[in-house]
Amino acid sequence: MRRAVFLDKDGTLLKDVPYNVDPACVAFTPNALEGLRELVDAGFEIVVVSNQSGLARGYFELDALHRLVKHLRDELNAAGIPLLDFYFCPHYLDGGVLMYAVECECRKPGPGLFYRAADEHGIDLSASFMVGDILDDVEAGHRAGCRTVLLSPGGETEWYITPDRMPDFFAPDLLAAAKTIKLAARAVEGARHVV
Repeated sequence: MRRAVFLDKDGTLLKDVPYNVDPACVAFTPNALEGLRELVDAGFEIVVVSNQSGLARGYFELDALHRLVKHLRDELNAAGIPLLDFYFCPHYLDGGVLMYAVECECRKPGPGLFYRAADEHGIDLSASFMVGDILDDVEAGHRAGCRTVLLSPGGETEWYITPDRMPDFFAPDLLAAAKTIKLAARAVEGARHVV
């Protein structure tokens, strides 16, 4: 089975521009590409998992989001970083677009996007990691069975803490997160060989 690093999109992989679907406004966070290259070289698949409530709120159409995803995939490919997949939740209960204004299991902190990725791509969630900039990312990762890295300082404003919302690791950026993930994965592999 594959192992993956799941990434939040806004504030983690990309600089946070609220509800952005304009490729011209896409910019990677500092050291993101370097960190992703390290992860790919270490044998991890890269998967983006993102809440996109702008669809439910009526801020943009699905075609615009698909164009943004294609642009992101092209940019990563040009940097030598294959993107295994991009999963998004379009739902938001208070949204104005009725087809998306529903409760779901895919909106983080729910684990639905992770389960879908694991099912479609043969990913071992217990050998995978989630990297995000808020505690909903951490909770979603833990609920799916992944270990988690919180970028700090990130975008969290509420700091509502429960056991599921306690990150396994902290890192200042994706390059540091990649180094942490590689060390943690090696430690687990070493422990398996000892047993």
